[in-house]
Amino acid sequence: MGQFIDLTAKDGFAFPAYVAEPAGTPRGAVVVLQEIFGVNSHIRSVADGYAAEGYLAVAPSTFHRVQPGVEIGYGPEDMKAGSALKAAVEALPAPGVLQDVEAAVAYAAKAGKVGIVGYCWGGLLTWRAASLIPGLAAAVPYYGGGMTTPDEAARQPKVPVLAHFGKRDHWIPIDSVEAFGKAHPEVEVHVYDADHGFNCDQRGSYEAASAALARTRTLAFFARHVG
Repeated sequence: MGQFIDLTAKDGFAFPAYVAEPAGTPRGAVVVLQEIFGVNSHIRSVADGYAAEGYLAVAPSTFHRVQPGVEIGYGPEDMKAGSALKAAVEALPAPGVLQDVEAAVAYAAKAGKVGIVGYCWGGLLTWRAASLIPGLAAAVPYYGGGMTTPDEAARQPKVPVLAHFGKRDHWIPIDSVEAFGKAHPEVEVHVYDADHGFNCDQRGSYEAASAALARTRTLAFFARHVG
């Protein structure tokens, strides 16, 4: 079990982050970026899982600039609320929430090299972080909504990237995933016979086999690049 601490971005904004410590000396760190549902029980369990693998895990609240204390579920009303919060954060003047992600990376660096992983909207932020945030060693976006659009795909990552997508994801068309892969041969792209959100065991779209395979690949990727 981890705990929430307060971090401070370069502009002086303070925000909470869930931190899970490994049992022994950290092998490195992983920053975990939330979906549009806040740093809820699922995201905390994901962070706990990386801590169990020996990493210092840090999950910043990327909604805090627009609404503190967000922790919602996965029903239709939750989806609507989360989408509105995401839109509000995306509308912030640049660099917006990326400065909070950068603060989380800087904090995590006390454990050594830092990888970053994100899910859904967090996957998009992870892709952006790979090209914009210093101090990272590797990035793993899971079904990053919007990252295969032309504007986002034009970014050039500065660290190794492993990307997971679902073949049946109605939010991210498979043809855009294929185009993304062709535009970024340096990115390790994996496509699963799964829907959006296949990693989350609290969602109806959870696909256990795909989630397990993606996790195995992610852990191997971090072992190579982070420690």
